[in-house]
Amino acid sequence: MPTAPIHNVPFDQLEIGMEAARTRTLRAEDLFIFANSSGNVNPMHLPDEDGDGDGRPEAVAPGMWVASLISAVLGTDLPGPGTLYHSQTLRFLGRAHADDTLTVRVRLTDKRADRLVCFDTWIEDEDGTRILEGEAEVYAPEKPLTFSPEELPGLTLQRHVHFDRLLAMAEPLPAIPTAVVAPEKADALAGAILAAEHTLIDPILVGHAERIAEAAQEEGIDLTPYRIVDVRDHQLAAQEAVRMVLAREAAALMKGHLHTDILLSEVVKRDGGLRRGGRRLSHVFVMDVPGLDHLLMVTDAAINIAPDLQTKADIVQNAIDLAHALGMEEPKVGVLSAVETINPAIPSTLDAAALSKMAERGQITGGLVDGPLAMDNAINLGAAATKGIRSLVAGRAEILVAPNLESGNMLAKELTFLAHAEAGGVVMGAKCPIILTSRADDDKARLASCAVAALASAHAAGAGA
Repeated sequence: MPTAPIHNVPFDQLEIGMEAARTRTLRAEDLFIFANSSGNVNPMHLPDEDGDGDGRPEAVAPGMWVASLISAVLGTDLPGPGTLYHSQTLRFLGRAHADDTLTVRVRLTDKRADRLVCFDTWIEDEDGTRILEGEAEVYAPEKPLTFSPEELPGLTLQRHVHFDRLLAMAEPLPAIPTAVVAPEKADALAGAILAAEHTLIDPILVGHAERIAEAAQEEGIDLTPYRIVDVRDHQLAAQEAVRMVLAREAAALMKGHLHTDILLSEVVKRDGGLRRGGRRLSHVFVMDVPGLDHLLMVTDAAINIAPDLQTKADIVQNAIDLAHALGMEEPKVGVLSAVETINPAIPSTLDAAALSKMAERGQITGGLVDGPLAMDNAINLGAAATKGIRSLVAGRAEILVAPNLESGNMLAKELTFLAHAEAGGVVMGAKCPIILTSRADDDKARLASCAVAALASAHAAGAGA
């Protein structure tokens, strides 16, 4: 779409033989937008669907989407603003697909009474082959007109391509044996079984066997393929799950229908727990935010209520370690506060500055750390430039470190319920990843959490952790 003002050619200035052209690349997003606006959900036209049963997506451009490109040239370039259609003939000679670049051409062939004008119209693919041709009759504008298209509202497509990438990364990995603690309600059990069906985890169901069976019956789940360890108390179930990890019978934990505190109390025990050295546990939300061109991680929003400086250092290191497992070579960490300047009256700005210096001195490794940063200049380059902040992190942050649990939790939920982000996540800092799911999670969020855990487990195994 043009951003500069566009001008028309009124009827009395039109001359036979005038031409106009415009080039457009068909994006996968265009196919989703057309399906939503038109109601045409033919799977032949959807990027991720197999519409004819041949085992691969077709992503064929709908004929009317291709034809609409002619309308764009007539209404924008020649004759331009003020033009209205009278008729259009179409002959389809080929097909366009996602990622094809198309060139639309129109040529004025006749001028008639009542400002009716005729055009030859055609569309070519990249090698010049015509895929569509026809004739258009339009009513040309009577008077000169200028229009500024930047006044149009923009569109953000609610598509979660980053989670799709995570699932694709985890798919070739062996399913990780996962002790699922107290999957005694339908939603808790269904999430674990869904992940098993996608070969992300191999669930071991630890809990009250009768209640697990009732949940399975409610969801229509066949439990025959899965191991069930009958433990009828949540605390004891958590103990058994931790024992299984220590005995290498399981490589991850997954929370079912029990309080998080009960599960983590067994994880952090000095004797028989899963703490790794002196590192504090912390939760990392991994978020796929529509319109953002990278994954966004938010920490800590679930475990550490009011972390001190050393705990924040562990929180940052845990997030960096997870980012490495997800394919980020040198993640950019923005340590958040209300302002981007150090203010002794705001303790979080002092902690942020200290964390930044700790990263410089090698006390935190593997990422770029900067702070304090306010939310706007952490994620928006324009806001960072306006504030005069020069940093490799400002405006580009991939990990956001919240001052405390309250602010981190609010940030993650605002992104989920206002910005339509998908949120998965795990607890880091233990001897294995711990998957914490919520009843509010949808299927994709549950799968993403399990994919993140699988990638973290594989990365730790490769590093010899």
